[in-house]
Amino acid sequence: MTHAQDRALPRAVRLAMPLARDVVEEVAKLHGVCIRPVPLKRLDTHTGQWEIIDVPCGSPMDSKCPPCAKRNKQLRKAQCREGWHLDEEPTITPDEPSEEQRWLIEFRADIQAQRDDTERNGGDTTDLDAVIEGLDEEINTAGMRGNVLGRATSKRSRSTRRRQDAPDLPKRKMAHTTLGRTFQAPDGRTYRPSLFVTLTLPSYGKVRDGAPVDPETYDYARAARDALHFSKLVDRFVQNLRRVAGFDVQYFATVEPQKRLAPHLHMAIRGTLPRAEIKQTAAATYHQVWWPSVDEVVFEGEHLPVWGEGAGYLDPDTGEVLPTWDEALDDLDTDEDAEPLHVIRFGEQVDVKGVLAGTKDADQCIRYLSKYLTKSLGDGLDGQARQEHAARFLDALRYEPCSPTCPNWLRYGVQPKDAKAGMAPGRCRSKAHKPEHLGYAGRRVLVSRKWSNKTLAEHKQDRRTWVLEALGKADEPIDPHRYVWKPVSVGDANVAPLAVRLLRSVRERQRWRAHMAELQARADGQDLSATEGRAA
Repeated sequence: MTHAQDRALPRAVRLAMPLARDVVEEVAKLHGVCIRPVPLKRLDTHTGQWEIIDVPCGSPMDSKCPPCAKRNKQLRKAQCREGWHLDEEPTITPDEPSEEQRWLIEFRADIQAQRDDTERNGGDTTDLDAVIEGLDEEINTAGMRGNVLGRATSKRSRSTRRRQDAPDLPKRKMAHTTLGRTFQAPDGRTYRPSLFVTLTLPSYGKVRDGAPVDPETYDYARAARDALHFSKLVDRFVQNLRRVAGFDVQYFATVEPQKRLAPHLHMAIRGTLPRAEIKQTAAATYHQVWWPSVDEVVFEGEHLPVWGEGAGYLDPDTGEVLPTWDEALDDLDTDEDAEPLHVIRFGEQVDVKGVLAGTKDADQCIRYLSKYLTKSLGDGLDGQARQEHAARFLDALRYEPCSPTCPNWLRYGVQPKDAKAGMAPGRCRSKAHKPEHLGYAGRRVLVSRKWSNKTLAEHKQDRRTWVLEALGKADEPIDPHRYVWKPVSVGDANVAPLAVRLLRSVRERQRWRAHMAELQARADGQDLSATEGRAA
């Protein structure tokens, strides 16, 4: 239909027609094409040629890019499945350092020696410090983990004495294994069961259909702090579980929202423990937040600290410099009567289920673990009561400090860690304060290091290898130093419009699928011929 013919139609008819650009996006989604590709310039150092490459955005959220979210979800499901019921100990052996890596460390040693000599002689080490910082980044880029010097600053420590209101935990001698117990059936078969555990936070008030029955008595302040520190509680639970189990327990866990908006945890655990011990461990697990007090609001409204260049934030009335984050913690350390800002615990509801490999229960649990991975914690707020509940929850979060660097500390008379100009209470840009995260700023998927003996990138490479083999192409290793990547400037004339790039990607995906269908048809035909031959 031409533009003139389009204009001849009634307005209501035209408005009912889908936009062609929207249809392009929907078709791209149907074919699994990223709808928000990032164009990058790639230089082939072997040929000297530049080209524009569309890199998938990799979004884990349906709301941003459903095809990328679906791929990430499938990768996580594969990762969960491969590590849950291993019957052989995963071995992680670091690679031998390459010549380039050895050279970088030797060069780092020379620069460190020069810096130490300069410091001893009272010279300026600024330039050498900048070189060392750049070298440390290059060392990590070259494929080495961690920092050359280890921990740069000493870690603050507090008494590890358990709280009197927390039950004690049994502790077993640690065995160097990640595999659980095996059980012998009367028929001689060996079983290695694993666990599926669900942990929740405590009640903050009676709820009905995901909203408080009485919002006035609902403990929003505690709910907000529990959400902010939930990831630390999960870490402590894993530590305690390993002590109780007596072996290096491995897990794959996902954090999802309950209907009442509180985060809760689903955890696949390799190996098995008595249900009573799991529940006992959850009941005895807590995390104490040793931060400065927020009981008293010092600055609010228009009466806020002012920035002093070179000094930090100042009291607007007296001009005194506010205590720094480290100074506030030092005061806390010297106060023998100090109490933690917050203590977070799990609720009484703990669900523990035994699971065997290859069963329908295992598949169902894996689907359940990945059910909400492509959704934000704040998605699906149906009904006015739940929407108002979310608004009150976000209001409780607004001025709650989420981390040592949170600008909200200014409200309570403390300079945030690494303070800088322009900070103001209630304007924290952290994930925790965004509506879609509802206070939880941690990772949605938590995987132990020895789960499947593979990184997520290696699981992705497995899928790539399978596809290339199915298409009859060689999976040749890529030289990491062959290509140089650079961002594309806005308005670059060499970048085609997004719709054109999506159409090209759809066509390429169609070609791949046609080839795969052809290969499948050939394989089916060969199987049929073989069956007929055996029958004859």
